[in-house]
Amino acid sequence: MTTPDPALVKVARETVSQMQGDRTATLSAMAGPMVGMMQQLGIKEPDKAQVLVQEVVLPTLTAHYDELLDMQARGFATVLGKDDLQAIAAFYATPAGKRLVAAQPQLAQVQLTGMQQWMQSVMPEMQGKIVKAVQAHGWTQGGQTKPH
Repeated sequence: MTTPDPALVKVARETVSQMQGDRTATLSAMAGPMVGMMQQLGIKEPDKAQVLVQEVVLPTLTAHYDELLDMQARGFATVLGKDDLQAIAAFYATPAGKRLVAAQPQLAQVQLTGMQQWMQSVMPEMQGKIVKAVQAHGWTQGGQTKPH
């Protein structure tokens, strides 16, 4: 990947900052999923997991938040040009753009739920077709080709 022009990264950083919205609100929206992550790490009691999120996880993420914005900005700058980045930033400065930022946590959950439901609905069809394709290729379950 080529290194993007620093001036373009600066424009991308401003765009990404607008897209993320309020730093505190963005990080607060992450608290719930982080409690779940603590529980996966073995802190089974929700109240203890919540304390760790508040005392350790969120302060650490807050301290490193600018690094996230910088990484995202470099990524955006390698994909989008200055005019597009400025147009995107202009949209996020509008009332609709600000509402979109505020709704992102809920929209992400809706999209995730929809994606899971969709995958579940097509999985039986896909599994049957995969079995037939594996057979048509002459592959066995272990991935080896049957000897001819």
